[in-house]
Amino acid sequence: MMKKIICTLLSALLAVSLTGCGAGSSAESGSDASAQNGGGSYTIAIVQPMSHTSLDQIRDTIVERLNASGKNIQLELENANNDTTALSAILENCKAEGVDLVIPIATSTAQSAKTVFGGEDTPIVFAAVSDPAAAGLTGSDCENITGVSNNIPAAEIVKLIFNFQPDCRRVGFLYTSSEPNSVSTITAAKAYCDQEGIAYEEASIANLSELQTAVETLISKGVDALYTGNDNAVASAMATYTDVAYAAGIPVYCGADSMVADGGFATIGVNYVQLGEQVAQLVLEILDGTAPDQLPYQTLSNYARYVNLQAADRFGADFPETAYEGYEVLVEADGTSHFGQ
Repeated sequence: MMKKIICTLLSALLAVSLTGCGAGSSAESGSDASAQNGGGSYTIAIVQPMSHTSLDQIRDTIVERLNASGKNIQLELENANNDTTALSAILENCKAEGVDLVIPIATSTAQSAKTVFGGEDTPIVFAAVSDPAAAGLTGSDCENITGVSNNIPAAEIVKLIFNFQPDCRRVGFLYTSSEPNSVSTITAAKAYCDQEGIAYEEASIANLSELQTAVETLISKGVDALYTGNDNAVASAMATYTDVAYAAGIPVYCGADSMVADGGFATIGVNYVQLGEQVAQLVLEILDGTAPDQLPYQTLSNYARYVNLQAADRFGADFPETAYEGYEVLVEADGTSHFGQ
């Protein structure tokens, strides 16, 4: 059975665990949610594929922003716990219960939401989809879909690494093969490296049981740095990733501030609070009567730049002070974290 947490405007935190999605809500669906409800109450499902710092931060930010909006919103928070079968079932239940709007977090969730709600008027506002076009979330069959992408330009990814390691000879890219968002990011980074003549190795994993071996394989191939983008599976196992890499003296660069907070060294990536706020704003505009097809999906104009000084100590960094200019310290050398502050 699936766990559900229902939040109302009076809720400051996650509340009651229930079974299924929708709690029997009779709210009508429609692209003009405001007109359908007469400006009254709304039932919104927020669905994520698993729990880890980035996804939870997006969810919590959306909850906080919508709860503070002054609208009568009932939020149904769903987590598939990395079970794709459960993910589809959750969304089917949300459809059966007649939610007014769905917020799928991450690419796989957004694609499942499109499949389940295909041909429906129910608005879908996705969060953290790296390449919406490649994921099939744009075009004439997606008039009820909008959202916020967490795409990071490939050039910025490589510049991040060479800012700290200008003499880097070989980059190691690590990603989960089943995550389109992660594959898309690494594909773009490899294309940029090919263009610039930068050597790299890559390793993909099908599940987390392969993570340690994949990291060890990349290290054995002589990489000087490791990079993983917005990869949900790897993000949930940063301790394993960094333990292996740092023991070999190899920095781990990543695509999100939350991954740095969980042990990565540095990022130019997504500030997931900002992303969550943008998603919530799109939702509020739809509730006020704007159709999703009048709201093109958004990207982030400002990228987070964070470093973890404790991680730097762990792999024995000896970078000049100038390399840290423009980066905010997310984790101090003594382990004090400023994440979420």
